Amino acid sequence: MTALAAKSSILYQELHRREGKQQFLQPWSSGSSSCLLLQKNAAFFWVDTASRSKSVRRDVRVEALWPDLSRPTSVELEPINDSDHLDQILLRAQELSQPILIDWMASWCRKCIYLKPKLEKLAAEFDTKLKFYYVDVNKVSKDLVKRGNISKMPTIQIWKDGEMKSEVIGGHKAWLVIEEVREIIKKFV
Repeated sequence: MTALAAKSSILYQELHRREGKQQFLQPWSSGSSSCLLLQKNAAFFWVDTASRSKSVRRDVRVEALWPDLSRPTSVELEPINDSDHLDQILLRAQELSQPILIDWMASWCRKCIYLKPKLEKLAAEFDTKLKFYYVDVNKVSKDLVKRGNISKMPTIQIWKDGEMKSEVIGGHKAWLVIEEVREIIKKFV
């Protein structure tokens, strides 16, 4: 028997009664209408606690979407401080045959600030497949910025085998930028 409930106390109560002693839970309401969905012998029952009415619907499948707690929800981007540091990162990535993502940003750039937490969530999604880095263009030498061929912020680049393969210049909405970045990551992972 499977239960999906609006209140965790209802779900807890159902787990203790799952051996079939009762067909329905007797749900309670704290003044507001709540609902309960139960499975018993491949039939799902909808119980509205406000009116105590119930309806039956057969051949319905419901799955729970529980978060995977073994994986992080966000991964902090690692900074790149100078050209030598970038060389070390590229060499290590080449040895592992893994691409890297570099977010070229500035601390004064509003779009960069909005984009960074979204990139950290994306980094958690691709945690084992590639590493995510950032460069604050105001804190590094001009040579490093020229090496990245950066003219606008934010610029997100994928580097593989020691060279830049693709980039997204993020002057538009953050969710669109993230979708574009996700697509180029899938090309190189």
